[in-house]
Amino acid sequence: MSAHQPTCPCVICQDHGDRDQFDATDRNTIGHVEEHGWSVVQIPEDDLGPGWAFTVGLWHSHRQPELAIFGLEIDTMKACLNTLGGQTADGWPPEPDHERSHIIDGDPVLFKTIEPRWYKAFFGSAIAFYRRPPIPFIQVLWADSHERFPTDSECEPTARDRQPSLWLRPDQHPRGVWTQDL
Repeated sequence: MSAHQPTCPCVICQDHGDRDQFDATDRNTIGHVEEHGWSVVQIPEDDLGPGWAFTVGLWHSHRQPELAIFGLEIDTMKACLNTLGGQTADGWPPEPDHERSHIIDGDPVLFKTIEPRWYKAFFGSAIAFYRRPPIPFIQVLWADSHERFPTDSECEPTARDRQPSLWLRPDQHPRGVWTQDL
């Protein structure tokens, strides 16, 4: 690692004294990160709200932010994050406040930096992997049928309501399904 890269606090790079306590999920995540450079954690939709998915390992492998996406079918979200993970590994990481086209079924996505106060509510296994925030996270926003993102006041409610506004502080976010665990 070059001198200008920050150190990685993850469970692969640092022995935190509890490796004998890793369960099958921990070992699976570590294996994916070691083999592919990242793993995708999937939280399926349930009675409480839409599902989401996020990466673990992009910071470890590439010193690039982890990625998160919300509100689509779980396999679609995994495919999107794997596409973006591959682009990151190839030297084309997402940049906050930039769009990228042809990511989800040919449609564009928008990247927004996630406010760290949301990490505990949504990214517990990433915190466990890295042992301490703030490892940077970027939210991947998908567009409505008119290619408008939730950052646009004209965005269709279906697209807006299925994606939290994690670039806002929690106290600025509208109350609803995304704030229920705060």
